[in-house]
Amino acid sequence: MEKKILVITPVKHIKGVTGKLESIGSVDYIDDPSPDEVSEIIANYDAIFTNPNKSKVFIGENILGPARNLKVICTASTGTNHIDKVYAKQAGIPILSLTEERQVIERISSTAELAFALMMDSLRDVTHGYHAVLQGEWDYTKHIGRQLNSLTVGSIGYGRLGTKFVTYCKAFDANVVVYDPYKKVHHDGVEQVDDLDELLSKSDVIAIHVHVTDETLGMIDKSCFAKMKSDVCLVNTSRGDIVNEPDLVEFLAQNPDAKIATDVLADEVKNRSGSPLLLYANSSKQVIITPHIGGMTREAQEIAYGHAAQLLKNYFSKFDE
Repeated sequence: MEKKILVITPVKHIKGVTGKLESIGSVDYIDDPSPDEVSEIIANYDAIFTNPNKSKVFIGENILGPARNLKVICTASTGTNHIDKVYAKQAGIPILSLTEERQVIERISSTAELAFALMMDSLRDVTHGYHAVLQGEWDYTKHIGRQLNSLTVGSIGYGRLGTKFVTYCKAFDANVVVYDPYKKVHHDGVEQVDDLDELLSKSDVIAIHVHVTDETLGMIDKSCFAKMKSDVCLVNTSRGDIVNEPDLVEFLAQNPDAKIATDVLADEVKNRSGSPLLLYANSSKQVIITPHIGGMTREAQEIAYGHAAQLLKNYFSKFDE
């Protein structure tokens, strides 16, 4: 019987992906559906293909409950916090993701590049300077920045993306420190610290490169902000849930020279419009927010979405043998 696949993320612009999906079976594409739209039709499908970057759909009980024919969830992402993994496991629905596809994701540097770009944008006040020019201003004194080779950059995490980010910073002669209790740093000129507090207190820039786990959820909170420099630049391209947003906003309000450059918000799937940081950004020049574009380059999408589609094809081919 022909497999039916529901795609709830934009893929038609990505070279090779639709062809690979359609080689599996019948495919319906809905670029940006609401949760109700998906729950109403999900019973008709064997597979759902998703990505958290442009989606209002959290794949939980409201989606999986009526999905009586669903055999697999496929997400073109390393993160899976847009899926209720416990409920999916209880329902016997496997999740295909890129989390452990090391050889594939090692080829993707886009998120680390964005972290570096956000850091430089924030340090040099590029975005806010640009908007000032559009308003008719031409006053450099409002946009005096920092020079990277005079700063200490701290990376929380030294996995695939943390390692790449550190490499970029060292190429610009920054002093770099790393905190990662699970990785050994083998990088000339990079200091590894055993205590997160040491990184927090000595870093001019702090970049987050960790996955969301029970250990990291909300780990950057009031106690951490209390140890940071008053003019620290925080960079987050990991997941918004790692930072306690109300505590962050309080810290920014109390420290007008501090900055945050982020590609993620704490509740961007279900309630991004209610984000305390997004609300604060409307009246503050301390904040830069991008719409979760870390992995959204042409090259990264072709690699990630193409491989995810291949994983889905391989999954169903096992039943055809």
